[in-house]
Amino acid sequence: MKGGCLIFVLLLTVQVSVFGVDPCTPATHEQFQAVDEDGIGTYNVAGKVILEGIVLNKPGDMLDSTADYQSEPVDMGGEWQFFFQGEGDDHAGTALWVGQNYELLPWVFPPGSYDDLSWIAEMSRLNAPQFCPGDRIRVTGYYLFYKGKTNVNEQHHFEPEYDFTVELLERGVGLPRPEVISFDDVKDGNDNFIFDSSRESGCEYYQGRLVRVNDVNFADANGWGPNGEVTVTDGVKTFPVKLGFGRGIYAGSNNLSEPFDVIGIMDQEPEGYPPDCTVGYRIWVMDYDGNGAVLASREHRRAAVPGDVQLDEIVDFGDFAEMACDWLK
Repeated sequence: MKGGCLIFVLLLTVQVSVFGVDPCTPATHEQFQAVDEDGIGTYNVAGKVILEGIVLNKPGDMLDSTADYQSEPVDMGGEWQFFFQGEGDDHAGTALWVGQNYELLPWVFPPGSYDDLSWIAEMSRLNAPQFCPGDRIRVTGYYLFYKGKTNVNEQHHFEPEYDFTVELLERGVGLPRPEVISFDDVKDGNDNFIFDSSRESGCEYYQGRLVRVNDVNFADANGWGPNGEVTVTDGVKTFPVKLGFGRGIYAGSNNLSEPFDVIGIMDQEPEGYPPDCTVGYRIWVMDYDGNGAVLASREHRRAAVPGDVQLDEIVDFGDFAEMACDWLK
């Protein structure tokens, strides 16, 4: 068994500097997401990290942020998360996460959670920049390693000094084009995940970034629905697809023909404790617009082919005509 992710428990003891202000250190996403041979994060710089990149998804399409304070150990209540990825040679991406019921975690000391009113206030603060997929942002905050990736978060503390900030640098830069991958890039001949601790190949190379896999079928679609999971196959190998909370994902909305394409964010969250941080990869799709050909959020399909207004993956006079009709609206 892997030595695994026990390190993330130890990191929970990190506290705010006794001097009141911790240093803030700029980093690339590649530096921030570096791992060892067991898949454990190696980034270890005191204080807060500063990261810049392009927003990949709407937080509300990824997790349910509805206020739901609980004093008994049931679940985390409201959760809020989005990914943003590096630009240029910074080939990696990072998630920002906040949860409501931290005190349900036995290792959090001193215990404390957001009550419903304070959680709603925190959601208002985090959503105040009104950033959208395709915007360039700067994030400053504390971090923890969790199940295969290093996240910017509050280290499971609700006090204001643990808050991270999201600064809007430039609106509408545009989503990155999804990287086209095949299952041969991320699965070996035995249909096992390819793990490369150097992050130069396999699942780690694409983790936290927008990817696209073409010409797949459902191997198992029984989990279709909000926050569900399905499995797709290229006829030989399989891959899990996590579904988000977008309005287009509901019972009965799966009309995808075969074969179809999938566009989403490469994520990792292995099961078990301690988890094996060399497995548990998945493609996270936030929404589906019912087009019958591509399982993806509408904005992610738009990023696939620049100028494709009709989202049919072809740039032609039809796109120009639709744009012209809306020109004065």
